[in-house]
Amino acid sequence: MDVVLQSFAAGFPVLMLHLLVTLAMLAGGVVLYTITTPHKDFALVREGNLAAAISLAGAILGLAIPLAFCMASSVSVAEIVIWGVLAVFVQILVFRLSDLLLRDLSSRIESGEMAAAVLLAGIKLSVAAVNAAAISG
Repeated sequence: MDVVLQSFAAGFPVLMLHLLVTLAMLAGGVVLYTITTPHKDFALVREGNLAAAISLAGAILGLAIPLAFCMASSVSVAEIVIWGVLAVFVQILVFRLSDLLLRDLSSRIESGEMAAAVLLAGIKLSVAAVNAAAISG
């Protein structure tokens, strides 16, 4: 039992550091995402706009999935940060490209159009899965 406790004592601080760094990157990615969208995601969600909530939830999950794989496959904080920054960049780039390809997407989300929100969330999550697989190699 002593070995188990020693292992826990040695590993727990590393786990917490990796978790906190990854959560900080997720928070930063969400902030960057909301800055890049033409509409005010959190304000629309507070107003009860379900389309905005679905789109934002897809974005948050779309950022979290590759960051989780990044954390799982990295051995140091530096590696988590390097791959995490790349993961966030790829996700936000794809979100913006999706917005360009699906014209007036922001106004459709603002008006509560569910079809646009579900499609956008699906794109975000699909790219997140591929991005996560690419990161974890």
